[in-house]
Amino acid sequence: MRTVPGSQATKFYRCPGCDHEIRPGTPHLVVWPADETGSVADRRHWHRACWEARARRRPQRRW
Repeated sequence: MRTVPGSQATKFYRCPGCDHEIRPGTPHLVVWPADETGSVADRRHWHRACWEARARRRPQRRW
């Protein structure tokens, strides 16, 4: 896991916890599998509150 400060957040991402955009300039977290077997494609960008609440709710996905 890595914290991304707002000053370094330059792209749009979609949080898997709430399925809302993480806009440029928004501080957030980047997480990847703990066993380090994943690739760059396995990284996910999360709002901090969504990451902290992940045990209490399932990931959201709008279709």
